[in-house]
Amino acid sequence: MNYTQVFDPLGNIWLSALVAFLPIACFLLCLLVFKMRGYVAGFITVIVATLVALFAYDMPFSLIGASFIHGFAQGMWPIAWIIIAAIFLYKLSVKSGSFEIIKESVMSITPDHRIQVILIGFCFGSFLEGAIGFGGPVAITAALLMGLGLKPLYAAGLCLIANTAPVAFGAVGIPIIAMSNLVGVEQHQVSAMVGRMLVPLSLTVPFFIVFLMDGVKGVKETFPAILVAAVSFTGTQFLSSNFLGAELPDIASAVVSLACTTIFLKFWKVKNVFRLDDVKDFTNHSKLSLGVVFKAWLPFILLIACIVVWTQDWFKAFFKKGAVFDYTQVTMVFKNMESAIQNAAGSAVNLDLAFNLIALQGGTAILLAAVLTILFLRIKLNVVEEALGDTLKEMAIPCITIGLVVAFAFISRNSGMSETLGRAFAESGNAFAFFSPIVGWLGVFITGSDTSSNLLFGTLQQVSAQQLGIKEALFLAANSVGGVVGKMISPQSIAIACAAVGLVGRESELFRFTLKYSIGFILIIGVWTAIIALFLNGIIPDVVPLAK
Repeated sequence: MNYTQVFDPLGNIWLSALVAFLPIACFLLCLLVFKMRGYVAGFITVIVATLVALFAYDMPFSLIGASFIHGFAQGMWPIAWIIIAAIFLYKLSVKSGSFEIIKESVMSITPDHRIQVILIGFCFGSFLEGAIGFGGPVAITAALLMGLGLKPLYAAGLCLIANTAPVAFGAVGIPIIAMSNLVGVEQHQVSAMVGRMLVPLSLTVPFFIVFLMDGVKGVKETFPAILVAAVSFTGTQFLSSNFLGAELPDIASAVVSLACTTIFLKFWKVKNVFRLDDVKDFTNHSKLSLGVVFKAWLPFILLIACIVVWTQDWFKAFFKKGAVFDYTQVTMVFKNMESAIQNAAGSAVNLDLAFNLIALQGGTAILLAAVLTILFLRIKLNVVEEALGDTLKEMAIPCITIGLVVAFAFISRNSGMSETLGRAFAESGNAFAFFSPIVGWLGVFITGSDTSSNLLFGTLQQVSAQQLGIKEALFLAANSVGGVVGKMISPQSIAIACAAVGLVGRESELFRFTLKYSIGFILIIGVWTAIIALFLNGIIPDVVPLAK
């Protein structure tokens, strides 16, 4: 049975958008009002999305079922796989005793929790976002910060906020590259525009994090260190996005910011140490040798090394069609459904389940880092078994939650509900300059991915820009920039963060913590986009069509 996506099932785009919004409203009510567990909220939302797709969009039930399976499987692989591998690596570090030395080494740089969040949550998290994406950065950094003495909710919430600045260039620039290929333009101009639009956000985020932790007083006390971190990150992100393209801004800016801030802290110390735990005495910390520190950080050094290898073109070449390891890529096909769903243009919506077991799999890279850690640190088998057992037990419910929210995203996308919401915003005429990033924000909230949001709404943003006589690069970039602040409230991100810090079942608390900040940021980004469209046209580059 075939299905052509419907974008205005009720004959009025605003009424259709209202119906399409029902599953999202349901999810919000479940978490904010009824304070349900994440997996319960996800399950109910899937049911509501199924009913809307079935009765309002006339989508055949078999295709709704295929969309559910496709989405749930995508939630398991690669997303849940990355999270399981990341938490396993972290637990190995804890149970082997390495993490205690890591804490000591971080304390030797600074015992101040405000600056530790910037170093780990913002700088190190940005590196991980640039390398692997898909929730791995939040899982790893939140767990690290909790180990350093932050309360679980704080650790998770602050990492979600810190993760906004790098999301647009996550996973080696995939969000921008994928969208540019979709709409048929060179990625460099879109990358440059994203880098220009992100300057206010990237500069602000480190200061905002400290403000949330310790108010204006905290910002004043840590201002020099935070300024170094913010300026070095933002400057490198701007330069690399404008002159190198979309692949390196996160990795380059994270490394530069981490190095600059760490070196600066060797010469400057905060006068009043701020802690969220009861630790007040920092004089009894032992002096650690370089060898001991290196050994303790080895799991994460190996993680970086594995990720770097995984992102290299020469490594990916081994897994291309016809290459020596191409058999590691497995594709599952729904019987008789290869072209069952078509978009308005008549193109088939892909329902295949592609499993790259090794190549392009951040989770596999992390697992290899974990195996190498076991070998190099000579971790006993019983410790490994305990770490793995704890990981699987703790991740079971979160993985189900992730699977359900991604399944909802696929039902929403394949039926046309997501497109309905985007098209409703596009009907706002010139005001769309304000709503353009909100479309991206909504897309990431629904799908949990800036890449998915860009693929979902990239064409809509391009067409809207052409109709309004605005350079395409602005709206294409706005979709991605708006999406970065949607990441902190996406159900997928919330589930991952809660899983990392042991807050399973308390997703509603974390959602309430981040929601108001996400809304505030997206409104500012909307105004910023409108200002650029109306008054700063000169900073928008002309897009270059892809060579055929």
